[in-house]
Amino acid sequence: MQIRAAVFRGPGTPFEVRTVDLDPPTAGEVLVRIKAVGVCHSDWHLMTGATKHPLPAVAGHEGSGIVEAVGRGTSTVQPGQQVSLNWAPSCGECYYCTHERPNLCAAYFEPIWAGTMIDGTTRLSMDGLPLYHYCALGCFAEYAVVAEQCCIPIQSEVPFNVAALIGCAVTTGVGSVLNTAKVKEGSSVAVFGVGGVGLSTVMGARLAGASQVIAVDPLRKRLDAALELGATAVVLAGPEAMSTIRRSTEGRGADYVFEAVGIPSVQEECLEAVRPGGTVVFSGISPMGSVTNLSGAVIVRHEKTIMGSYYGTADPKRDFPKYAELYLQGALPLDKLVSKTYALAQINKAYADMLSGETARGVIVL
Repeated sequence: MQIRAAVFRGPGTPFEVRTVDLDPPTAGEVLVRIKAVGVCHSDWHLMTGATKHPLPAVAGHEGSGIVEAVGRGTSTVQPGQQVSLNWAPSCGECYYCTHERPNLCAAYFEPIWAGTMIDGTTRLSMDGLPLYHYCALGCFAEYAVVAEQCCIPIQSEVPFNVAALIGCAVTTGVGSVLNTAKVKEGSSVAVFGVGGVGLSTVMGARLAGASQVIAVDPLRKRLDAALELGATAVVLAGPEAMSTIRRSTEGRGADYVFEAVGIPSVQEECLEAVRPGGTVVFSGISPMGSVTNLSGAVIVRHEKTIMGSYYGTADPKRDFPKYAELYLQGALPLDKLVSKTYALAQINKAYADMLSGETARGVIVL
């Protein structure tokens, strides 16, 4: 079938909305009609060259939609179901899957980074040549063919915009609090960087019962959004950030500090912002090859714990419906994350708005 998709050709170039070819799903695959896709920094890393990936590609990894058709042997979803898309499919059988860490499953690692399906081929093509799938999904498009494991059925009452954000920002941010750090009730939390993932971290901290949630960001508009979503204090990134965190925590530093942007210099600040005996969590994706300079002497002498959080230490089959239900109950106001919606043809405008801070989370609606 022919579909419209946003094609990315190489670093430093904009998306091109083109008509491309999409083959039907084969065994264990699903055709999804895409309804909404979040505008995320991870795709921007692809555009700058900070993330290396075969090109040309269809990006987009934070999506939701409706199952249109399934390949043979597919048993977990059926046509007509609403799904959130999971960019970290897992096999269910390896060491990590059987030890409650499916987000670390390696079964799909090579094909994901090769931009292909599990069999090493693509379902997308353009002008007779392969077109690669980014993050196992490639959902900046009207339709996508994905592995069955990428489709997580979601409550039909959940708006597609919200269902899309559950597929990445929400699961990464809320999960970093609940699953990775396991923030304790009454704790103090600081969040550095309050884009989509950081704002989700703020919501997760309040859900966990944190008594203080301090948001740090260089953009006032994002700090305003953090206040609306539960931050108890906000501070512009810069010289005042550290003193504000210390004043708010009786001079100690925060119990938990989350870095949600993936900038090494900010990660280094987080080590200073956390109290002795506290925990720092990195959930932002840093550029490939980058290095963060953290003092081993400080880590040892102050017993500071450094943790990585990949996809919020998620089990998507468990967590996607859980976060959707918390949204429906009013405990996670996920709809407030959506600042603005765009048509697929406006994708370059959507990324310009993201970079300028105009949006907390933009969403492409199809």
